[in-house]
Amino acid sequence: MSHLTDNAVDLPRLPIPSLDATCQRYLNSLQGLQSAQEHNQTKNAVDFFKNNEGPILDKKLRQYANDKYSYIEEFWDESYLNYSDSVVLALNPFFILEDDPTPSRGSQLMRASSLIISSLGFVHDLRCNLLEPDNVRGVPLDMSQYKRLFGTSRIPTQNGCVMRTKGDSKHIIIARKGQFYWFDVIDHENRPLFTEQDLHHNLKSIVDDADSNNSLDASGRSIGVLTTENRKIWSSNRDFLGKNTDNGKNIDMIDQALFVVCLDDITPETTSQLCDNMLCGTSHVKDGIQLGSCTNRWYDKLQIIVCQDGSAGINFEHSGVDGHTVLRYAADIYTELVLLFAKSINPVAPTLFQSKLSPYSKSAKGGAQPYPDHLPPPATAPQRLEWAYTNETKLAIRFAETRLSDMICQNEAQVMEFPRYGKLFITKHGFSPDAFVQMAFQAAYYNLYGRTECTYEPAMTKAFAHGRTEAIRSVTPQAVQFVQSFNSDAPPGEKIAALRKACATHSALSRECSKGEGHDRHLYAMLRIAESEREKEQVAQKKNNTTNNTPPTPPKPSLYADPGYSLGTTDVLSTSNCGNPALRLFGFASTSASGFGIGYIVRDSSISLCVSSKHRQTNRFVETIQAYLVEVEQMLIGLHKEANQRSSWHEDEGDAYTSGFSFFDVPVDVQAERKKQVSNRNVGVTLEIDEY
Repeated sequence: MSHLTDNAVDLPRLPIPSLDATCQRYLNSLQGLQSAQEHNQTKNAVDFFKNNEGPILDKKLRQYANDKYSYIEEFWDESYLNYSDSVVLALNPFFILEDDPTPSRGSQLMRASSLIISSLGFVHDLRCNLLEPDNVRGVPLDMSQYKRLFGTSRIPTQNGCVMRTKGDSKHIIIARKGQFYWFDVIDHENRPLFTEQDLHHNLKSIVDDADSNNSLDASGRSIGVLTTENRKIWSSNRDFLGKNTDNGKNIDMIDQALFVVCLDDITPETTSQLCDNMLCGTSHVKDGIQLGSCTNRWYDKLQIIVCQDGSAGINFEHSGVDGHTVLRYAADIYTELVLLFAKSINPVAPTLFQSKLSPYSKSAKGGAQPYPDHLPPPATAPQRLEWAYTNETKLAIRFAETRLSDMICQNEAQVMEFPRYGKLFITKHGFSPDAFVQMAFQAAYYNLYGRTECTYEPAMTKAFAHGRTEAIRSVTPQAVQFVQSFNSDAPPGEKIAALRKACATHSALSRECSKGEGHDRHLYAMLRIAESEREKEQVAQKKNNTTNNTPPTPPKPSLYADPGYSLGTTDVLSTSNCGNPALRLFGFASTSASGFGIGYIVRDSSISLCVSSKHRQTNRFVETIQAYLVEVEQMLIGLHKEANQRSSWHEDEGDAYTSGFSFFDVPVDVQAERKKQVSNRNVGVTLEIDEY
């Protein structure tokens, strides 16, 4: 059985909570966000909903879900793919990888080569069903997302986007200074065609070619910047480009690639600048021309980004995969690099992946074997994609770049790498690390603004068939009591007692959500059922309307018409915990204009954050979080000395499920039906490679 496509049949279906339980959880999530008067109004709306539209919508949802793996999946797909704004600084998150453990791989091209080779090992084992299935504490997880990780592209249309995957893709795309190059990297049995040294020669020839072009001229021809546009604008531009046969082949070549490798010609000076580069690229305008790395991207695909100094990261298209899936990929390729370093010391040390160099590789022992006659030979020399530019295309690139530059200027990212303590200290004092850090966000925000705001944290639900995430709403009544206590003159013991209650409540809520017992997804699915019913009713009214008068729009169900629903789903603090030794940092942009996006990692002895916002005091918020962490540390140490006893070690079960990372509260991809494949082997201009 394939771990990738078939294990969903062996997993339980995502449960639909009872209507009463969902409504009660919903009210609990709003209690700390509303005044007493507002909360009473919402209670009345919920009571009316429970006694009128609610049971009808709940019944229809259960009927709809009878033959589905997941009751939320199709709604989630549509919501993600119908998102029409730019995906940059809205959908695509990033990971920053730890440095390569082998010092000689520190340069840009060696780092890129090693990451590509490790990625090809992952692709081989993935396609050959050799990957070990994901699990959490022995509980198997759904593996279906992996088939959308490679060879996949988000395709814009005038009616939303579609996802297309080429399951037998064999080539990669290299981007340098906005120019795109391609070459085949695996054979027909998914074995790598290159050694690291071979790849280094290919990458060097690409860099030499791209850098030989005039930078000002190349910037104005950076086709990839069009992927940063509003999706309908990008759809129109893409269709216009595709009218030219060569341009259409170029687009297909990029769409069908395993992934894109971006070789940036910049070296970020700070970790915050590094985060900016991985999130949205840099903006550097000279003589009115954009020379930053922001034009060296293709945002509709998985991208590996390597800076001039060898620092590397991943920016990924989020529609079809959650962070947990991409994190497994990042962790595995980093583990492979660690094992290869060990192998350089001890040749008998094992490696993680089972892929072997293709016998058709130039570097195969005994020389390359002839490729089978019935198959087209691989194109291993890099080829530059040549585009036909019209005045309309040049203007589209110009307008896309200026709009992107505006968005970059509006975004700010700040990093906190807190070395004083981490998971070990937190658990020693009896707290769940995830809940502890979540309460740090609440306390810091309350300290600055005197109120709590809607907060989102994803709980992974991949223990269910086609599972994605459920929303943990961190602002519980206990969390509100804690932040009020912490920002008062209460003694330290009272403050820490309130913190314990808030953390315990958060951990219990996390466990419920990981079991599919949250309220967000259930309410959202019923809303989509209601919207579908309203659309049908409107069509019927228009059909039966004998006058020219526009029939009235059917009203929204009471729960959704109440202001509380918008309040409880507009995330001012969008957060996610995504720790792994392979990662140095990770993050994403705020999902609301007035909010913060917070990616955090809790290590044994440190805590790392990347916080972003638009026009908020990002650095001040980060400094307040850090000050809080120091103050709590001093309180815990002081109370520990007073009690002269250690708290029991505590790692909450729910923490294992809080690395789901789906910060944008919308859905999974739908695979487009594959069309008959057309050979693109002759696309582009072949580059000369130095002999080696």
